[in-house]
Amino acid sequence: MPVINRVAALSDEITAWRRDFHRHPELLFAVERTAGVVAERLRAFGCDEVVTGLGRTGVVGVIRGRRTGSGRVVGLRADMDALPIEEATDVPHKSTVPGKMHACGHDGHTAMLLGAAKYLAETRNFDGTAVLIFQPAEEGGGGGAAMVKDGLMQRFGVQEVYGLHNKPGLPLGHFAIRPGPIMAAVDRFTITIEGRGGHAAQPQECIDTVLVAAHIITALQSIVSRNADPVASAVVSVTTMRAGEAFNVLPQTAVLNGTVRSLTEPVRVMCEERIGAIAAGVAGAFGAVAATTYSRGYPVTDNHPDQTGFMADVAAEVAGEEGVDRAVAPMMGAEDFSYMLEERPGAYIFLGTGPGPGLHHPAYDFNDAATPYGVSLWARLIERAMPA
Repeated sequence: MPVINRVAALSDEITAWRRDFHRHPELLFAVERTAGVVAERLRAFGCDEVVTGLGRTGVVGVIRGRRTGSGRVVGLRADMDALPIEEATDVPHKSTVPGKMHACGHDGHTAMLLGAAKYLAETRNFDGTAVLIFQPAEEGGGGGAAMVKDGLMQRFGVQEVYGLHNKPGLPLGHFAIRPGPIMAAVDRFTITIEGRGGHAAQPQECIDTVLVAAHIITALQSIVSRNADPVASAVVSVTTMRAGEAFNVLPQTAVLNGTVRSLTEPVRVMCEERIGAIAAGVAGAFGAVAATTYSRGYPVTDNHPDQTGFMADVAAEVAGEEGVDRAVAPMMGAEDFSYMLEERPGAYIFLGTGPGPGLHHPAYDFNDAATPYGVSLWARLIERAMPA
């Protein structure tokens, strides 16, 4: 079954909501306006319960079906926050807030889940309870973890949970999913190197932390090429280096920062161990000392097999079997929906928005033509998971 007729009829209204969110981007947990609009609309749709302030600024809408005898409770999640990027588009709905824009399509995610809420509140053609989760602070703030810690799953009795993200480059209205890891864990590290500073004309009197840092940067690349299984995936990148202030001084201290991406826990642990060992060993060989601080971020977004197959089947009802890639390659980006998948079985899927600038690009704008596909997916998923 393709896009739902009622959803298609709502498309212009949903697009208007999306463009309003786009004009008023908000960052991390400071999404008060967005959350307020979401809560107001959910109440207007006739949701049975609307809860605000979960995970600081998250919103949850509860819609009960015509029957609830099945006892089934299914959660659908959308993220609401924008990015600290200056928008470089000339669209009429361009961001009105300097230095902030919806460059990842969370405006589209929020609008699509609102569209599904309106449809489900009108039709209620299911036996169970739909829990619609509007989450803040996906872009580095761990809003998903905050909502879980506030008792999201227990308070609303969520048994399964599903998430969606738009994907530029994937054909419009197509879907892509896979069982197991679909997005990476993301960690960060800081290596502080202490040597002996001094005059650049007398290197023999110094321990050059810039030289030590250069060797550490090179040696860290051996982790992926020589320590990780060749069929496993990992990324170890040094992204900043700070050392010195003058052209004729060898600095006392150098600091490296970087990121690590992995798809399995053993690889994640190995990377953490090897970064510290390599930094200390290389520094020691030059007479310097290196201290490593390693911070774990979002875990792997790990799709549960049964729920992945179910979500792919529902996507095929909307896009046709030829419009669903059931074995998409994992992405090394990260996603805090992973915290929800650690708590409950579920799955995460990509929705194609066609050609155009990529995510986090200043010229990106969510393609509203994808909206009917996303809303139809959410609506059908609830109806198929809890048939009336």
